[in-house]
Amino acid sequence: MNLKWMAWTTPTAAFFIIIFCMLIAMTIWEMKSPGGNPRVGILRFETTRGDRLFVSLLGSAYIHIIWLAIFPELALWWAFAIACIYALCVFKWV
Repeated sequence: MNLKWMAWTTPTAAFFIIIFCMLIAMTIWEMKSPGGNPRVGILRFETTRGDRLFVSLLGSAYIHIIWLAIFPELALWWAFAIACIYALCVFKWV
């Protein structure tokens, strides 16, 4: 396959591999404990594990896009670290 059209750097590959692993882990978790454990967080509406994962992934993508727009010369590992902290916060408080 010719994938030279896309900038497949190590952080980019890690980002997609981690997303894939998160989806597998969430699928296994849902199979073992169905229902998603709904709760009301700081957004004041009910969310499930899947909702929180979606918000985490969406926010992480925006964090990376904004990082590339503002700091194109810096490594994406910083954006990745910020996205991980963001995801942990979403799962804890949303």
